Formats: sequence, C-alpha cells, structure tokens
Amino acid sequence: MIGRMGEQVTHENLRTALAGAADAPLVLLGNFEVENQWAAGEAGLPKLAMTESKVIVNRMDEFALLLASPSDYVLLKAMPDPGYLAYLGGLGLALPTILAPRRQEPRRTVTEDALADRSLLAVLSALPGARLWPHGVAAAEEQLAAATGIPLALPSAAVCKAVNSKIYSRQIATELGLRQPPGLLCRNLGELAYAWDEARKWQEAGRTVGCKDAYGVSGKGIVVLRDGRALDQLCRMVVRQAERSGREELGLVFETWVEKQADLNYQFTVRRNGEVTLDFVKEAVTEGGVHRGHWMPADLSAAEVDELRQVAVLLGGRLAEDGYFGVAGVDALMGSDRRLYPVIEINARNNMSTYQERLRHTLIGPACTALATHYPIRLPEYLPFEELATALGDVMFNRATRAGLLVNNFATVNAGATLGAPNFEGRLYGVVVAESRDRARSFDEEIKKRTAAITPGV
Repeated sequence: MIGRMGEQVTHENLRTALAGAADAPLVLLGNFEVENQWAAGEAGLPKLAMTESKVIVNRMDEFALLLASPSDYVLLKAMPDPGYLAYLGGLGLALPTILAPRRQEPRRTVTEDALADRSLLAVLSALPGARLWPHGVAAAEEQLAAATGIPLALPSAAVCKAVNSKIYSRQIATELGLRQPPGLLCRNLGELAYAWDEARKWQEAGRTVGCKDAYGVSGKGIVVLRDGRALDQLCRMVVRQAERSGREELGLVFETWVEKQADLNYQFTVRRNGEVTLDFVKEAVTEGGVHRGHWMPADLSAAEVDELRQVAVLLGGRLAEDGYFGVAGVDALMGSDRRLYPVIEINARNNMSTYQERLRHTLIGPACTALATHYPIRLPEYLPFEELATALGDVMFNRATRAGLLVNNFATVNAGATLGAPNFEGRLYGVVVAESRDRARSFDEEIKKRTAAITPGV
C-alpha cells in the first residue's frame, strides 16, 4: 500500500513508521560512519587509503537537528555554535532538546562518545517512552540501546547490514524482475574466476566494467576497469588478499557501465505493518562516482515518477519480508535512452536527502529549485557562524525572496579545530535555493568565490 509522494516525511508519520505511535519522542543520532562499521571484516576490494576526513564525517551528526521536532532529543558530539542555533531559530525552525557528552574525541563516532560518558548514559536512561533513531544501526548503536534501555526505532544491525549489501540489492532486483545493468555476483573465489572471464568479454565488446565492493561507502567502494590490464591487476590483488586471509568468501559485484543521462536517488519508508510510501525522488549530483549533492526537484515526467513509485512498493514489500522497516534510500539512474534503471543499490539507513526534507517542506516550497551541495573550506582557527554569515552576505537565504544559501550543517566547518592544528580543512553544507537551475548555479558559483575569499588556497 502506498500513499502520496512526500506524505511520509512528516514528523508524525515518521514516528508512526519508526516507533508505532505519532506522539512517541525520538532520540536522533547522526552516526554517519555506520557503513564503515558494516564493512569491517568483509572481504571486498583491497582497502586503499581514503582522503575523506573521518573527523569531518563524524561532525555530520549535526544534520540530525533538522530532522527532529521540539519533542525529540538529538545526541551530538558537541553543542552547536550558538550563532548557528540562533540562525536556525530565525528561519522559524523549532529545535529539539540537544544532548552532548562532556568530552568528545574527534576520531570517535557520536555513538562511541556517548558510550564513554556514564553521566550522559544516565540522562538517556531517564527519558520516558523514547526510541533511538540512528542514521543506521551497527553493533555500537545496539550497545547504546542496551546501555540506556531505549529501544531502537529500526531493525537489528544484522538486518540493516544485510539489506545494505550491494549483493542483496542486485539479488532483490533480479528476483523482482527489475531492469538493471548486466552484472555478476562474486561471493567466493569460484564466482570471481567466472566473472573475471565474463568481464574480459565485456571489455572486448567495447564496454566499460565497474567492480563494486558489497559494502563500499559513498562511491569509494568502486573501481572502473577500462581495459584488460586493469581488470587482471584488480582480480589478482583480490585473489592474493583472499589467499593471505585464508578465506574463500568475497563480497564483490561486477557490472557493465550504462551510458546515463542522470543519477537519481529516491527514498521510501516501510512501516512496521509493511505499508510502503514513496517519500521523494531527487536528481543526484556526482563527481567521479562520489556523491556531491542533489537537485530538487528531479527532472522527471509524472510517468517516470510513477514507475519509481511502483518499484518502491515492490522493494519495500520485499524488504519487509526480510524484517526491515524504516527509511530506505535507493540509487538509480536514467539511461541515455531515457530508460530507468530503478535499483543500482539500496541503502538501509537515512540518506543525505532525508535531512533536507524539513527545509524543502517549510522553507523552499514547490515553486523553487534547490541544489543541496557542500563547499571546501580551510581555516587557521575556529570560525564563528556569525562571521561566516557576514562573509557570505547577500547570498545567504532570504525568506522573503526564497533565494540563497540555507546552511544545514555548521559543525563540519570547524571539525578540524578540535585537533589543534594551525590550519585545518572543513566543509560547509548547504542548500542553494532559486527560481531556476540556472539561477541556482549562479548562486553556487558566487558562494564558491566567497568561501574561497574566506579561505585562500582552497
């Protein structure tokens, strides 16, 4: 059963889906590193050094402020900048109760910080009738639920991890008869040997091949193989890694590259009773396979949205059979021939888009175009929010004109300041609002210039 698109992403309906009651308070937890926890110990692609700063990612926890209502609680690594809280209040956003540990370790997740603070655990234990809603559920979140007596608003870590696997996504799409790029699963060395031969044939036919780690994170768990040499090199590395570990099992997917017109992302919510609602569809912005943001709304026809709605019902029903409920995000693509490939992968967690919905409903409105994105920033010392707003000036969002930059996370700007280094990198997240995509792009370029002026050298 499915409702109207967008209907599900209200606080009351989310509570009903997650907690079984519209008035149940939630404790939100932005543990954005959860996929790394799921990937731990899995035999996938050879692990390479990642440039992504864990310190910055850990402070993405502040996104949770925009998903909560006044009756909720948000658990953060540290209290937000007072100027940023005043800014959110000035936008007319009622804020939740904010809880934070007495001490945070920048390289720890918010969950790990909470588990290390006994007094905070005691405060959480005293919250009446609350349920814990993390970004995603891994072992640490189950430990936090057990330590505080707050039930999880999501399924177990085992269920969430299983659904989040790219192998699971491909199996479910095959079972449901959904269009997907030609591909093969590699769950052991025997399947790798077969896929290796098939992938070479795909290349000989002029097709590009991608190899995905079943638990790869945000585009970093994929290798594009444009020739036989790269294919052979990767497969030999995987075999050597398996031989060193003494394990036969693998978690890889080989797929042929589809010429695409656009990347898409849509979200649906599975209620505890199995009902499914398509929440929204957005057009993803990617660079080198790495997610950079979203366009709202997606450039799709009503018929194409309806096709995704039907797929959401099928996927949600199938996930419910496997014990999953809550928010699920799906990456999809529109081929250059305008055919939809509705399941590239399923994400059994909140998505970046999840945290943008309150802004979209309350401030952006249906007549506007919006670009959710982020900007690199380099600082010599902590930058207060009020100084950032002054530097950005008239490109900041204006409620009267419904145009400009809505800042939806400020903690990531100064995350590196906690390390004590003389210069550190940060990241400013925001949603650029305008009357058209062209105007939003103009705002985006101007914001880039002004953030670069704050931070020379970026």
